Amino acid sequence: MLGTLNKKQLGAIAEEKACAFLQKKGFCLLDRNYHTAFGEVDLIMKDKDEIVFIEVRSRSYTTFGTAIDSINKTKQQKVIKSAVHYLQKRKWLDKVNYRFDVVGCSPTIIEWIKNAFSPR
Repeated sequence: MLGTLNKKQLGAIAEEKACAFLQKKGFCLLDRNYHTAFGEVDLIMKDKDEIVFIEVRSRSYTTFGTAIDSINKTKQQKVIKSAVHYLQKRKWLDKVNYRFDVVGCSPTIIEWIKNAFSPR
């Protein structure tokens, strides 16, 4: 079945899996697919007292590396700029703690990296 899905459909499935995975760990979903002129944040969740911006990546197979391996500096910068936009829009930038996590999904595993990168 996974072989017949396009990239967008696979991404949506991965985001659902990642969201459910993190909700089981106590995260609360605030927003998903937050679009800006800079890029997109897949999931925005709350983990205790932190806002967490989550990049979700999926791979059907790992011949060319894992899903996590596909997040380069350019992608990180797009997520960071979009996250800052989200926080500024809500007037939260200097009022909340936040971090950037990454969740990689393959057909058999979910890999979660807390504090995967920083805006500095």
